[in-house]
Amino acid sequence: MKKYTCVVVDDDEICLSILSRFIQKTEDLVLVHSFSNAIDAYPILQKENIDVLFLDVEMPEMNGLELIRALPASQMQIILTTSREKYAVEAFELEVSDYIVKPVLYPRFLKSVERIRKKNKEYEEMASVPNNDNQFFFVRSNYKIVKIDPKEILYVEALADYVIIVTIKEKHIVHFTMKGLEEKLVSFKVFVRVHRSYIINVDHLKSVQDMGVMIGEKEIPLGRSYKQSFLERVETI
Repeated sequence: MKKYTCVVVDDDEICLSILSRFIQKTEDLVLVHSFSNAIDAYPILQKENIDVLFLDVEMPEMNGLELIRALPASQMQIILTTSREKYAVEAFELEVSDYIVKPVLYPRFLKSVERIRKKNKEYEEMASVPNNDNQFFFVRSNYKIVKIDPKEILYVEALADYVIIVTIKEKHIVHFTMKGLEEKLVSFKVFVRVHRSYIINVDHLKSVQDMGVMIGEKEIPLGRSYKQSFLERVETI
């Protein structure tokens, strides 16, 4: 059985204790660190290979959302825990795996863990299929495995727990994380992240505007945090 290394960050001592206890009583979870603030957690999350982060939102000095934005891209899955629902939209934009409103009960905790297991299984299935020296890859879509030619991909769009791979001929809705697919596509060189919710194939780029790009007939937003690196990339083509 695969073991998932976990970190808990919560400034509420009771919540920190509850989540730590839930992790310890769940067979395939291993608690490796717990922190009462995001600042102490930050250097550990940068240098250690952590599978799951249980993260509170409202904390002093650095809140949970700020911590996520500060961390480099990785395969770590994040479960946000908060007493308020108002952060749900931001959580979706940051591609967290789940969002639990406090108080956290064990059945709801287990539901989040099951989502982690499912996402990990999907990733392993994709990673285990041979890809013919990186000329193509496979995805699971509509209960079948589909061969994808990267040259035909126009763009990829995030949709909750799924990604939409839009090709010249069709669309594929795949249960996979945006971060995971981005790592899968990086070896093909022509793919660039231009927004939290979009990856584009620059071979199909028609034009660049101030806050958007045209891929085929689709206008795609250009995120502020991705704009500079994207423009530098385009200038080298």
